[in-house]
Amino acid sequence: MKSAKGIENLAFVPSSPDNLRRSSASPPQIEVSVFSSDPQRENSQPQELQKPQGPQKSLEPPLPSAPPNASEEQPRSMSLSEFEEGPCGWRNLHPQCLQRCNTPQGFLLHYCLLAVTQDTCITTRNSTSCTSSTSSLSNYLYVFILGQLLLGAGGTPLYTLGTAFLDDSVPTHKSSLYIGTGYAMSILGPAIGYVLGGQLLTMYIDVAMGESTEVTEDDPRWLGAWWIGFILSWIFAWSLIIPFSCFPKHLPGTAEIQAGKTSQAHQISSNIDEKFGKSIKDFPAALKNLMKNGVFVCLVLSTSSEALITTGFATFLPKFIENQFGLTPSFAATLGGAVLIPGAALGQILGGVLVSKFKMTCKNTMKFALFTSGVALMLSFVLIYAKCENEPFAGVSESYNGTGELGNLVASCNTNCNCLQSYYYPVCGEDGVQYFSPCFAGCSDSVSHRKPKVYYNCSCIERKTEITSTAETFGSEAKAGKCETHCANLPIFLCIFFIIIIFTFMAGTPITVSILRCVNHRQRSLALGIQFTLLRLLGTIPGPIIFGITIDSTCILWDINDCGIKGACWIYNNIKMAHMLVTISVTCKVITIFFNGFAIFLYKPPLSATDVSFHNQNAVVTNVLAEQDLNRVGKEG
Repeated sequence: MKSAKGIENLAFVPSSPDNLRRSSASPPQIEVSVFSSDPQRENSQPQELQKPQGPQKSLEPPLPSAPPNASEEQPRSMSLSEFEEGPCGWRNLHPQCLQRCNTPQGFLLHYCLLAVTQDTCITTRNSTSCTSSTSSLSNYLYVFILGQLLLGAGGTPLYTLGTAFLDDSVPTHKSSLYIGTGYAMSILGPAIGYVLGGQLLTMYIDVAMGESTEVTEDDPRWLGAWWIGFILSWIFAWSLIIPFSCFPKHLPGTAEIQAGKTSQAHQISSNIDEKFGKSIKDFPAALKNLMKNGVFVCLVLSTSSEALITTGFATFLPKFIENQFGLTPSFAATLGGAVLIPGAALGQILGGVLVSKFKMTCKNTMKFALFTSGVALMLSFVLIYAKCENEPFAGVSESYNGTGELGNLVASCNTNCNCLQSYYYPVCGEDGVQYFSPCFAGCSDSVSHRKPKVYYNCSCIERKTEITSTAETFGSEAKAGKCETHCANLPIFLCIFFIIIIFTFMAGTPITVSILRCVNHRQRSLALGIQFTLLRLLGTIPGPIIFGITIDSTCILWDINDCGIKGACWIYNNIKMAHMLVTISVTCKVITIFFNGFAIFLYKPPLSATDVSFHNQNAVVTNVLAEQDLNRVGKEG
């Protein structure tokens, strides 16, 4: 049998009969024809379009470009063997033990492992001083930029080609379940990063120094060994290349599965013919064809809007919790991870399960995503009531026992202490007021072996107990750390936010499935690639920037270092911060719902007469046109 070259570019999957070929593990050939309820129409079809009866050899429509004296050995059936199914292995090496992995479940397992390896890497902030404004290490910034570019180039194909591969390998109603599971596992990467990062940051950045360094973990100059996480992730990611390389271009049974699928692509005029997609020169035309698909564009803009708020909260949720409820940064990060990670994973899985269980069509899938986004929008308004007032802070919202001015940390009680505003080490006084540092509280003595550290003889704190001569029995005037908040809204906030995260991510898998369904089958990988590109440009990149600028606009006390340069913010206006973040969330949710609803309005499913297999769309459209012409001629006769 004559063999043609396999598929080289998954963004364009040619369906021309010229590229049909058999493989060693291909399933039985399956005919594709247009079914009609009109018996006269069936009888009026030419021999090439009729389905053979009995044990006769199946026939295939003659190739338009084939010469009249084509080889008799060439198959005449409309075969699905263009899907290069094959055993698991490398070239001529196909170990029997690997064949158990040559299934959609086996590929999903490796897909999940690689997905976990992707958002695992961690980073930390470095401190600077005015004496090193032109550090020799500044050029290494470009190394990190290059690393991020390589990370994006290497990670994106997993969610474009990998997702399309999963969708090819399983029936339509199971596709959402597999994709949802894969996306849910990708969320475990940040969870592992939180745990791994917490352990690595307890080690000094120069591991060789060990505990010999004089800088302790409580010192603001402390830097953890963040770089170890990148090395571990690199080793784990590269170790997955071996099992991934053994998978064939198509898993066994793909052709048979594809034969049972029907096109749900949005009706749109396009010039896609049998030869389209065989050359890279077709890329501009393919891109233009996708941009003309209004449903696809609306769904991409919908996911970009959702990505903006999810990445924004993923970045700044710990800071929000820390400032709203007076928690330590580590505990706030733990609570943030405990809400975000399980909620997002559960939402992805639930979305995939529900779409799969009810076997939703493309339009119903988009309606389901619209419903979940609407529920998340309604719950977002509730977050306005889960805010907390700022606790009293000396020099910011509270005076120093009636002295000093608001907005100025220096008062008569600490004017001779020469305190540094660049050294933020909050303490809570017995008077219930928080102070910027023990120095600004006027404290002259401390007991370091107690936990938390205790300061006394503080000139700025109004005494409420008498101090004795014994250091162990003195009345503590200030304790290290922030004052305990009197706000009891933390449990309410965490519960509501957890539900919002679930409903937000429940729409993720259905939207991805809708994108796969509403575009031409041969352009699915390209569509996912465009989606992730726009999602980065419009969502994940500007999201943290917008959230950061918004949060900084609520700052009421900035860090001013020894050089007089403004650095990080120490104190925020909690009420203003809560209102601003809820406003951003509601705005993005409204945009998401608008584009999702507009996609539903624009979507037009294919006609029932073209209810045909995905991979033979062009060939069947030709058959449909021929059938319609013959039927018209029959009626005219």
